[in-house]
Amino acid sequence: MNFTDITYEDERKPLIEQRADPYVYYHKDGYYYFTASVPEYDRIELRRAWSVKGLEKAQAVTIWKKHAQGPMSWHIWAPELHYIKGKWYIYFAAGRAEDPWWIRTYVLENDSPDPFCGEWKELGLLEAEWDSFMLDTTVFENKGKWYAVWAQKRQEKLENSVLYIAQMESPTKLKFPQTLLTVPEYDWECRGYKVNEGPAVLNRNGKIFLTYSASATDSTYCMGMLFADENADLTKAESWKKLESPVLISDGKKGIFGPGHNSFTTSRDGKEDYLIYHARPYPEVDLNFALYDPNRHTWVKRIKYDDRGYPLFQ
Repeated sequence: MNFTDITYEDERKPLIEQRADPYVYYHKDGYYYFTASVPEYDRIELRRAWSVKGLEKAQAVTIWKKHAQGPMSWHIWAPELHYIKGKWYIYFAAGRAEDPWWIRTYVLENDSPDPFCGEWKELGLLEAEWDSFMLDTTVFENKGKWYAVWAQKRQEKLENSVLYIAQMESPTKLKFPQTLLTVPEYDWECRGYKVNEGPAVLNRNGKIFLTYSASATDSTYCMGMLFADENADLTKAESWKKLESPVLISDGKKGIFGPGHNSFTTSRDGKEDYLIYHARPYPEVDLNFALYDPNRHTWVKRIKYDDRGYPLFQ
């Protein structure tokens, strides 16, 4: 079996074409699991391989399809696969056929050791403190506690979306109050639309690094970052510091435009960290139809660290 790690040449071309909002999870069974938004926004797929590179040619299996109407019947977006306390969970966003932008977060559960087997049960909404546009939920564990971070429209409706964090009482229930982490405030977060979305967590070097995506889903899309000490109270806004500049932007020389909505994984030996993200291979896209342009591809990049132990993505 080929366990080849990612090379410089691998970084210069898409890993998987037409898969946006990519999520890769390296499980204790030795497999890398992959899921993402498909261009049709109508189903959730899984694939797995023994290496990150192997995901490119791995068979995609549909494990859930959208409903014909009502909740979970439109805009099936950004699924994430997590293994929590012996069960598999998928968090994803979905709208309604009769109201496509009524987007909320939903949860699927599977108690089979193999997520390709068993039954994926619909557990309904992951409810926030108030009901509004909500998507891109990710979860992570730190110091024995589980947390969720997600994008949501504020009650004041000043922006398209901001980021919140809350501790989790269970894989399907948040512990309130939820804490506001970041709002679009810098120019690079407000191009086209005022957006903070797509959070992802990297726990390294005593810090919790929280990346997120900002602006419209064209070539202005980019990644920002917050960080906190791993021993801090992560539900306190003052525990987090936000960088004033983006950490990953379009790179015309490399032909990578609108990078964002990422996840993190590692090499098999744990010696390298990888950034998994989506981007387009061209800059021009009609902003009114950007979400329906299928060519947001999955890319992979090795992460370097500076002298402080902070990740470098550019």
